[in-house]
Amino acid sequence: MTSGTDPCGGKLRTLDELSAEVEREKAAGKRVVFANGCFDILHAGHVRYLREAKSLGDFLIVAVNNDASTKSLKGEGRPYTPEGERLEILSCLEPIDWLILFGEDTVSNLLLTLRPHVHAKGTDYTADTVPERETVKSYGGEVAICGDPKDHSSTDIGSATRPK
Repeated sequence: MTSGTDPCGGKLRTLDELSAEVEREKAAGKRVVFANGCFDILHAGHVRYLREAKSLGDFLIVAVNNDASTKSLKGEGRPYTPEGERLEILSCLEPIDWLILFGEDTVSNLLLTLRPHVHAKGTDYTADTVPERETVKSYGGEVAICGDPKDHSSTDIGSATRPK
């Protein structure tokens, strides 16, 4: 598929495709960073998180919660933006090299398959509260906390724009 017909500009991958690409990059000595989230109503906090995550390596994978898992995590009425549009918007961000859509509660399975050097999380976590920290430690990876203080929220933005 060419970037003219692919709304994600060639960045969206299946797990098998991504696994092969990650192995090639690691074999070439490149450092792979993994970040994840719902990214429902993209805001400056997301951009700062992803920019800092990319600075920790050569390639940035971003796993995006599908609509069902976003609803499960965020509640009724979410996501505000459908998964296809969230992926399309994220694909335009320069720091992101690859995107993958997922539906599990955590990204542990993705991490165990891809084994990135770094699992980057936003500042709403600490190194001790990252749900997948034990998974990352199990294969020798590192957890990094990235971005500015948690003072942006898609939930708050969405709530402010909803009619009362």
